[in-house]
Amino acid sequence: MDILSAFRFNDINEELKEYRNTLNALLLDVRDLDEYNEENIPGSINIPVEEIDKIENMHYDKETPIYVYCHSGQRAGLAVIQLWKMGYINAKNIGGITHYKKED
Repeated sequence: MDILSAFRFNDINEELKEYRNTLNALLLDVRDLDEYNEENIPGSINIPVEEIDKIENMHYDKETPIYVYCHSGQRAGLAVIQLWKMGYINAKNIGGITHYKKED
Protein backbone atom coordinates (compact mmCIF):
# COMPACT_ATOMS: atom_id res chain seq x y z
CA MET A 1 0.00 0.00 0.00
CA ASP A 2 1.95 2.96 -1.22
CA ILE A 3 0.64 6.52 -1.04
CA LEU A 4 0.26 6.87 -4.81
CA SER A 5 -1.99 3.81 -4.96
CA ALA A 6 -4.46 5.65 -2.71
CA PHE A 7 -5.10 8.05 -5.58
CA ARG A 8 -5.49 5.43 -8.32
CA PHE A 9 -8.98 4.19 -8.99
CA ASN A 10 -11.03 2.47 -11.64
CA ASP A 11 -14.53 3.21 -12.89
CA ILE A 12 -16.70 3.89 -9.82
CA ASN A 13 -19.57 1.91 -11.35
CA GLU A 14 -17.40 -1.21 -11.72
CA GLU A 15 -16.08 -0.70 -8.19
CA LEU A 16 -19.65 -0.50 -6.89
CA LYS A 17 -20.42 -3.88 -8.47
CA GLU A 18 -17.46 -5.30 -6.56
CA TYR A 19 -18.65 -3.58 -3.36
CA ARG A 20 -22.12 -5.11 -3.70
CA ASN A 21 -20.59 -8.57 -4.12
CA THR A 22 -18.25 -8.24 -1.14
CA LEU A 23 -19.47 -9.62 2.16
CA ASN A 24 -19.62 -7.09 5.04
CA ALA A 25 -18.22 -4.27 2.89
CA LEU A 26 -18.68 -0.62 3.80
CA LEU A 27 -19.38 2.16 1.30
CA LEU A 28 -17.99 5.41 2.67
CA ASP A 29 -18.68 8.91 1.32
CA VAL A 30 -16.07 11.37 2.63
CA ARG A 31 -17.59 14.58 1.27
CA ASP A 32 -19.10 17.28 3.49
CA LEU A 33 -22.54 16.59 4.94
CA ASP A 34 -24.18 19.19 2.68
CA GLU A 35 -22.77 17.47 -0.40
CA TYR A 36 -23.86 14.07 0.91
CA ASN A 37 -27.41 15.28 1.62
CA GLU A 38 -27.65 16.77 -1.89
CA GLU A 39 -26.75 13.46 -3.58
CA ASN A 40 -25.25 10.18 -2.45
CA ILE A 41 -24.94 6.57 -3.46
CA PRO A 42 -27.58 4.41 -1.77
CA GLY A 43 -26.16 2.35 1.06
CA SER A 44 -23.28 4.71 1.75
CA ILE A 45 -22.49 6.29 5.09
CA ASN A 46 -21.05 9.77 5.42
CA ILE A 47 -17.93 10.65 7.36
CA PRO A 48 -16.28 13.81 6.03
CA VAL A 49 -12.57 13.35 5.36
CA GLU A 50 -11.76 15.92 8.05
CA GLU A 51 -13.54 13.68 10.59
CA ILE A 52 -12.36 10.29 9.31
CA ASP A 53 -11.09 9.32 12.75
CA LYS A 54 -14.76 9.00 13.84
CA ILE A 55 -14.80 5.64 12.07
CA GLU A 56 -13.01 4.26 15.13
CA ASN A 57 -16.19 4.88 17.18
CA MET A 58 -18.16 2.64 14.81
CA HIS A 59 -16.20 -0.47 15.79
CA TYR A 60 -15.55 -1.83 12.32
CA ASP A 61 -13.02 -4.62 12.10
CA LYS A 62 -9.67 -3.44 10.72
CA GLU A 63 -10.05 -5.98 7.89
CA THR A 64 -13.45 -4.66 6.77
CA PRO A 65 -13.47 -3.91 3.03
CA ILE A 66 -14.04 -0.14 2.84
CA TYR A 67 -14.91 1.41 -0.52
CA VAL A 68 -14.33 5.17 -0.31
CA TYR A 69 -15.63 7.86 -2.67
CA CYS A 70 -15.98 11.63 -2.78
CA HIS A 71 -16.68 14.16 -5.54
CA SER A 72 -13.70 13.47 -7.80
CA GLY A 73 -11.48 10.97 -5.95
CA GLN A 74 -8.98 13.31 -4.31
CA ARG A 75 -10.56 13.46 -0.84
CA ALA A 76 -11.20 9.73 -1.04
CA GLY A 77 -7.47 9.22 -1.58
CA LEU A 78 -6.63 11.32 1.46
CA ALA A 79 -9.19 9.38 3.52
CA VAL A 80 -7.76 6.04 2.38
CA ILE A 81 -4.29 7.08 3.52
CA GLN A 82 -5.68 8.04 6.93
CA LEU A 83 -7.60 4.76 7.14
CA TRP A 84 -4.44 2.81 6.34
CA LYS A 85 -2.61 4.71 9.09
CA MET A 86 -5.38 3.69 11.51
CA GLY A 87 -4.91 0.06 10.49
CA TYR A 88 -7.80 -0.44 8.05
CA ILE A 89 -5.94 -2.62 5.60
CA ASN A 90 -8.73 -3.01 3.02
CA ALA A 91 -9.62 0.62 2.37
CA LYS A 92 -9.88 1.45 -1.31
CA ASN A 93 -10.46 4.69 -3.26
CA ILE A 94 -13.20 4.08 -5.84
CA GLY A 95 -13.25 7.61 -7.24
CA GLY A 96 -15.84 10.32 -7.52
CA ILE A 97 -19.61 10.48 -7.57
CA THR A 98 -19.37 12.70 -10.66
CA HIS A 99 -18.92 9.50 -12.71
CA TYR A 100 -21.58 7.48 -10.92
CA LYS A 101 -24.39 6.18 -13.09
CA LYS A 102 -27.57 5.62 -11.10
CA GLU A 103 -29.14 2.24 -11.53
CA ASP A 104 -32.73 2.17 -12.72
